[in-house]
Amino acid sequence: MAISYEELTDKHPCYARGKRNQTGRIHLPISPTCNIECRFCDRRINDYEQRPGVASTVIRPEEALDVIEKSLELCPEIKVAGIAGPGDTLASDYALETFRLIQEKFPDLVKCMSTNGLLLSEKAQEIIDTDIDSLTVTVNAVDPEIEAKLNRGILWHGKHYTGVEAAEILIKNQLEGIRKVSAAGITIKVNTVLVIGINDQHIEEIAKTVKEAGASIYNIIPLIPQHELKDYPAPTCAQIDGARARAQQYIDVFRHCQRCRADAIGIPGEKDYGDQIWVSRIAHKDTFSHG
Repeated sequence: MAISYEELTDKHPCYARGKRNQTGRIHLPISPTCNIECRFCDRRINDYEQRPGVASTVIRPEEALDVIEKSLELCPEIKVAGIAGPGDTLASDYALETFRLIQEKFPDLVKCMSTNGLLLSEKAQEIIDTDIDSLTVTVNAVDPEIEAKLNRGILWHGKHYTGVEAAEILIKNQLEGIRKVSAAGITIKVNTVLVIGINDQHIEEIAKTVKEAGASIYNIIPLIPQHELKDYPAPTCAQIDGARARAQQYIDVFRHCQRCRADAIGIPGEKDYGDQIWVSRIAHKDTFSHG
């Protein structure tokens, strides 16, 4: 059974209140593929960029247990095993398979995953059955017209959808999935990439809508100008604070996100042990979104 939201505030660095705690986490780069095309996303395989969607390599589910064991030797503070990419966790079966293996060998670790939510509604029961403790869903808009400006298209059940049609499908599946998973007692965190001039005046509506759907905490991530949105400005600190204040009227807001890599190991914002674990470094670029 998933642990409660209150317990997560002590055991998971992404839920800690106030000052960042000293809890460690490991992100397992299990998921290689994605199914949506975010206009701001530039996925890469490298060992130097510090942002989401980047990993040094992609491993197989059966390799994950060995990686966790070695990581715990280096950083006993690790209490959380998460999967956040570098692709989407539901675009392949690898993430859920990995969580089943973790539950067998490391049942005391908090298990969390991130998804763009395109397949969340239809895979909700599978997620619930893996006994994960928290789920992060990236919801950048709840208005299809706005979402279409942030996401070029989706690949859903073998068909490529674009524009507003794609956005309508994505938002519907995200919100339905959040309702199903939260109803099972799993804590939901929602991430929104803040893009000035596109969704900055839409934050209150997102926060209100995802809270009503069952989300417990909201994380506003400032845009990193890149890919199709490379000419959009990065939000200022004042703009980020303003967006968080507006969202705070409806939902708890997470304020110390480190925008971690998809293969991060250690205590966020402090020591990272990734370079001691990931020995297979590949110089490769792929611009399909991690969600």
